[in-house]
Amino acid sequence: MAMAVFKAPLKGEFNGVRKIEGKQYKHHLLQQQSSGRRRVFVQTETGCVLGVELDRNDNVHTVKKRLQVAFNLPTEESSLTFGDMVLKNDLSAVRNDSPLLLKRNLMHRSSSTPCLSPTGNDLQRKDLSGPIEILSHSYCFLSLKQTANEIVMAMKMGVEPIPVNGGLGGAYYFRNEKGQSVAIVKPTDEEPFAPNNPKGFTGKTLGQPGLKPSVRVGETGYREVAAYLLDYDHFANVPPTALVKITHSVFNVNDGMDRNKSREKKKLVSSKIASFQKFVPHDFDASDHGTSSFPVSSVHRIGILDIRILNTDRHGGNFLVKKLDDGAAGRFGQVELFPIDHGLCLPETLEDPYFEWIHWPQASIPFSEEELDYIHNLDPVKDCEMLRRELPMIREACLRVLVLCTVFLKEAAAFGLCLAEIGEMMTREFRAGEEEPSELEMVCIEAKSLTVRQDVLSPKSDLEADTVFEFDLDCNDMDMVYSDELLVKNPFSSGHSSLGKLEESIVEEEEDEEEARLTLSLTKLSTSLKNHCLSNNMGSGFLKPPRVKTEKTLVSHKSANVQLPASANFVKLAEMKEAEWVMFLEKFQELLDSAFAERKTMTLRNRQRLGTSCKF
Repeated sequence: MAMAVFKAPLKGEFNGVRKIEGKQYKHHLLQQQSSGRRRVFVQTETGCVLGVELDRNDNVHTVKKRLQVAFNLPTEESSLTFGDMVLKNDLSAVRNDSPLLLKRNLMHRSSSTPCLSPTGNDLQRKDLSGPIEILSHSYCFLSLKQTANEIVMAMKMGVEPIPVNGGLGGAYYFRNEKGQSVAIVKPTDEEPFAPNNPKGFTGKTLGQPGLKPSVRVGETGYREVAAYLLDYDHFANVPPTALVKITHSVFNVNDGMDRNKSREKKKLVSSKIASFQKFVPHDFDASDHGTSSFPVSSVHRIGILDIRILNTDRHGGNFLVKKLDDGAAGRFGQVELFPIDHGLCLPETLEDPYFEWIHWPQASIPFSEEELDYIHNLDPVKDCEMLRRELPMIREACLRVLVLCTVFLKEAAAFGLCLAEIGEMMTREFRAGEEEPSELEMVCIEAKSLTVRQDVLSPKSDLEADTVFEFDLDCNDMDMVYSDELLVKNPFSSGHSSLGKLEESIVEEEEDEEEARLTLSLTKLSTSLKNHCLSNNMGSGFLKPPRVKTEKTLVSHKSANVQLPASANFVKLAEMKEAEWVMFLEKFQELLDSAFAERKTMTLRNRQRLGTSCKF
């Protein structure tokens, strides 16, 4: 793949309106500017949602005033955010129907604060939006608009949604007039650890690190929609999914400390921001059925999507299986697969993925020509542009993970690796309870080292050159660590960029300990690599960062602070500035062939050891 593809901007800073290609979006902007009126949906940290009509002269201050009146809460010490952006006063960058988040500036607030949602007549007077509002005007969601209309008609006839009993978060089946489930709705404020979680898993506010530290509370719904949008031509069969603002009395609103008595006494109408996915009739999921009957092409297509989005939660329960037994068509025993539950994809940092299919025999079959063509035509830069257009609140750190994993997939497939080999290279190993970086992360570490080395040796301004020459280790802007004869910038330090950073509510002591381990690892790595190339040492002499102890079992109680320990961050993509990011990608691509050759050698050795008696 040509290096020039990455010269397109993948910026972490926002400077005015995003420059996005697409006639439809430009036309929409022109209409928006000419009318001067827009509508946004503002959500508080505790899950309250209000639709606000904006005039041309409205700003952040006027929006806060409306929220203060609607929710009867102080807004002076709060910030209005839009993805990575903190809106100062100007709202010109905010699209029509965008969801905004009102966050308290002081993080030491009580997580037991109840949601003061407007109800009944108050809701109708202050929020004029309909029962279900899809937060986009894209043609991608046309089928879901029809589904939403069916649900609204059923609601008028008294057909109630059905809460889903399984899972850790709140989810609801919404039905049509015949009582058939046609959509599953997952409110963002009912996710695990979110303020209005109906199953007792509470303790955090929206925007804080969630079930996985690299996926924030309240943002799994965005990822569900992103997975659908990235599944071009329904290649992997992801059901249509949109972000909606939806109003109903079935939703959960916790009442202060007593979360188990959230709404037993009185049914309250509440509005939510939620993911809205079309329900797929199915017979079972992959955890209830043997995988031998699964089509090779279906497994490959879902696996290709999982690799692109670095899915950290592809278990058997989120493969829906539908039988295609049709005697007339000769399809006895055949099934169709539908992947669901993509809320833990596109993390803000490189995570350890979980691919249920990695040991299925189908994953070891080479890609077909059709699949190779599909992979070859993937364009991560256009993917990012599309997601910025359709999900402008998505964080730039997530997009960098998407770019890196797509590049990795494209190069690996072109080299001749199969799906299982690619998945294994992305997966970390656990030995005696200790976590080691994956082969993908090892390549990233080496690419980062080469980027830093080139950055140190490259010509700079007089001021920068003087600073480097003096080896001033106290300079905050350089943030260097010294390793024998080589001066290396520390890629694991915090404070260089605000792009994609998680909230500072993560325990600082744990961060300091992890950073110290990783910094020590980098210094050893730099010394080891001075006289060794990646291709000669990946399998034997290539020094890995130290293992990180990780708890693998969940505790029995439901505390948000100890439910899942933080996974190690061996490489932080978000901290790189734009020029460094582009250079890193170039070095990353240069190193991939050596890593792929090593993987091929390992695969061949394993086959020789196992023999050829078992074939799929």
